[in-house]
Amino acid sequence: MPFFILLAFVIILILLFVGMYNSLVKIRNQVRNAWKQIDVQLKRRHDLIPNLVNAVKGQMEFEKSTLEGVIQARAAAVGAKNMSESIEKEDMLSSALSKLFAVVENYPTLKANESVQPLMEELTTTENQISFARQFYNDITTTFNTKLEIFPTNLFASALGFKLFPLFQVKDAAEREVPTVDLSLQK
Repeated sequence: MPFFILLAFVIILILLFVGMYNSLVKIRNQVRNAWKQIDVQLKRRHDLIPNLVNAVKGQMEFEKSTLEGVIQARAAAVGAKNMSESIEKEDMLSSALSKLFAVVENYPTLKANESVQPLMEELTTTENQISFARQFYNDITTTFNTKLEIFPTNLFASALGFKLFPLFQVKDAAEREVPTVDLSLQK
């Protein structure tokens, strides 16, 4: 009788182990898929940027440093070798694009240009899609990372090759600042 109790206990432990392992594999694949969804949007952004830079280049000769910053940030982002490096380089590219958007907003003739306007709209749409994809990635990654760190999964997850995934986060202090809005009518 004790043998059957021990055997049942071992079988239950094996089933629990298999269930936890399969659960980790499933959610890890969801994280990888979420990252690939971001990657698709980043590729689209990388393809749009040279067209936008070429469209505004002639009219923004005096804002050359902004354009060069975008071009350099894009090259760095395209050359990223792993997920962590890609996250870092894409943050730099997002910052450079924000500066470009601000410059374009200051030049009404440039903003109204027939070749610039559709590219800006496409790039803005792509930026929004990247933002949503990053939010989903962070959600599923947080779920995965939490699962890796809770008991009893934390006892064997790292031995089986499961590692925490990095999250997207705001690193630029200026992006954390709350914008000031003044709606008062001053005469």
